[in-house]
This record gives sequence, structure tokens and C-alpha cells, in this order.
Amino acid sequence: MSIVNRKFQRCALILAMAVAMPLSAVADEKFELLQQQVEALQKQLQEVQEVMQQYQEQMTVKEGQVEEVVTQLKEDVARADEWKHSDTLIHLAGYADVGYSFASGEDGSFAVGRFSPIFHYQYRDLVMLEAELEFEVNEAGETELGMEYLTIDYFLNDYIALSGGKFLSPIGQFRQNLHPSWINKLASAPPGFGHDGAAPTSEIGLQARGGFQIGGIYANYAAYAGNGPELIAAFEDGVYELEGIKAEGFGNDADGKKVFGGRFGILPLPGLEIGLSMATGKATVTSIEAEAGHGVAEAQDPDAPDFDLHDEEARDYDVLGADFVWGLGNFQLRGEYVKSKVGAAQTGVTASEGATWSSWYTQLAYLIPQTKFEPVIRYADFKSGNAAQSQTQWGLGVNYLISSNVIAKVTYEFNDGQVGTKADIDRWLFQLAYGF
Repeated sequence: MSIVNRKFQRCALILAMAVAMPLSAVADEKFELLQQQVEALQKQLQEVQEVMQQYQEQMTVKEGQVEEVVTQLKEDVARADEWKHSDTLIHLAGYADVGYSFASGEDGSFAVGRFSPIFHYQYRDLVMLEAELEFEVNEAGETELGMEYLTIDYFLNDYIALSGGKFLSPIGQFRQNLHPSWINKLASAPPGFGHDGAAPTSEIGLQARGGFQIGGIYANYAAYAGNGPELIAAFEDGVYELEGIKAEGFGNDADGKKVFGGRFGILPLPGLEIGLSMATGKATVTSIEAEAGHGVAEAQDPDAPDFDLHDEEARDYDVLGADFVWGLGNFQLRGEYVKSKVGAAQTGVTASEGATWSSWYTQLAYLIPQTKFEPVIRYADFKSGNAAQSQTQWGLGVNYLISSNVIAKVTYEFNDGQVGTKADIDRWLFQLAYGF
């Protein structure tokens, strides 16, 4: 190799080394800068991770606190709402009425008809106690208190309930469904369906009642066994005659003979119900004439023989009834028939022939559309074992429905009975009745 070439190679190598040295220095500086940036990012990332961890810890604590608060609120609400889920339910209902009445030839009077609170106490779906008290103000201004009914009902299943105590008679419909003044369309009961003998009003004993479905037809029933009624006798012209029947739920069975009865109803069409009722058993004379009451009463006639309940013969007692109700739009048509028959007695002080009490009525009511006025018409025919009580009656009325449970009534009765008796006196009745 020539001396020139060697010098050239040496110069080129020195020049390359001179150029490489500053480039390396520049690269080292950029690497250090990049490394610093990475470290800074790592530090920032670590700080972010620490903040996130703290946030998550705080959120976990807050969620626990929220759950705690929610749990406490649920417990508070449950305690506040506990009465709604109690095993025992309490319900108060009832009705009251006030009015004014006057009969032909007599002075009119204001009156408080009755105040009848009804109590219901139910334990789950098993047992219910129901009772109706009756407060009345008599003509002397004294307050009288009575027990209309009180039963303890045990629900065996969806189709039958057993009731023990004093219950409204299931014979017919009026007594058990219509007697409350805010439900009855007129201001009085049909003759024979009040406390005057033809239809039993109440009973003390045991009753089974319920309902069921036969295909597309609904039916209901009631069957009972009870102490039965007591009889009233009168001593006239040297002989005894039956004067009346008191079928109002006695707490003592004077003759030890029970009465069995019931009602079966069927609803063949919407709005139509037809029912048949019957009862049979024994009844005994327990009182004489007007002093009729529970126990023995003195005969008014001093010539009447001494009366001893233990000497009295239990008489046959039979009741037969039928009823219907048909509602069509604003029309409501209903009717009812009942017959109570008492047999003769061959022995005992009051031995006498038997007697029959029967009554029937038909009633039509029509609520005039777009108004609150409801005209009512009722015809009744009552035949009593006591001729002075027998009567036929036309009852005309106009009602004003203040609300569904408050009703104002104007009723006029055309009564035809034995001349000189109350059964033959026409009368006006005004009544304001409130159901609650």
C-alpha cells in the first residue's frame, strides 16, 4: 500500500471518530430524558392507583353504611306497619236513625229510633267474633240496651262457617239482611216481620252457613239448632188461648226441646235469588198476656187458675217460608212469605187449641235515573193468632239518597185491621237513617 493511501485511511478513521463522539453524547442525553419521563409517569400512575384504592375503600364503607341505613328503615317501616299485618283485625260498623211519626187522630212525636254499633274482631282467617248492640230511647225517655246478636264464627273452609251464640234468624231474608234502617226501603218493617210473631227474629244456638257453586249457578245455605221460641197465652171468658210467639233468642230452653231449621237459596240468574226456609221443633207457654217476658208472669184475671211452667205441655212448632229478590237496573222487586204454626196442647193449665201466624209482602223500588229520588210501594197481609194484630197494609214511600249510606225517607201507611185497634190506624213516618 502506498504512503498516500495509508495517510488517507488514517485521516478518515480520525474524522469518523470525531463525528461519532458528539452523536453518542446526544443519544445519552435523550435516553436520560426519556428515562426521567418514564419514572415521572410511573410515579403519577402509582399516585393514581393509591387514590383509586382509597376511593374504593371509602365507597365500600359508604355502601355498608347505606345498607345499614336501609335495613334500619325497613325495620322502622315494618314496626309502623305492624298493625296491618297483625293476626287480629278490628272493624266497627253499624247504623242509627232518628225520625218523626204521627198517626191519624193522634199527636205526632219525634223519636230516636235506635243506635246499633256492630263490632267485628277477626283472628287470621280462622275465627271472627261479631256482635250488634242496640240502644233505644223508650216513650218514657229511658235508654234501653239490647243485644241484637253475638256470635263466634269458625271458618272451616271456603264453603262453611260454624257460628255459636245469638244470631239473626236465617228464616227468610228480611230479618237477616234488610232490618237495618239504612237498608230497609221504608221506615217500618212489613207487618209480621218485626217483633210480632209470624217470622222468627233471632235464635241462640249453633249455626252452619256458607255458599257454593253448582256449574254456573251459585247457592247459599244456613242450618241451625237452637233453644226455640216461647209462647204467650191469654185467659179470656174462662179459657186460655194462644196470644203470640216470642222468637227472639232466649238464653234458656224452657221445655228442653230444641228447634232445627234453616234456609237454602239459589241464584239462577244474575240479580235473582230465590230461597226456601223451614224450622221445626217444640215450644211452650211461658207467660200470660201483656206481662209476657222471660219467665213466668201473673195472669191479669184473678179467676184464672194458677200457672206453673212445669205443668205445661210442649207444643209442636213449625215454620215455613219462601222469598225472592230480583234486581234489574234501577228496579228492585222482592217478596217474602212466612207461616208459623203452633200445635194444640191437651194437658197443662193453658191447654188449648193451636194457632197460626202468617204474613207475606211484595215490594217494588225504583231509583229515578240521574236523580237521588227513589219511590217505593209495598203491600203486606198479616194474619195473627190474635185477631187484634191482623192487618193488611199499603205502604207508599219516597226516599232521598243523600249518599250510598245516608237515606232520608217519607213513608205513609194505609192500614186496615180490626176497628179500634192500632192495626187499623193510618200513619206518617219520617226517618233519617245513617249506616257506617
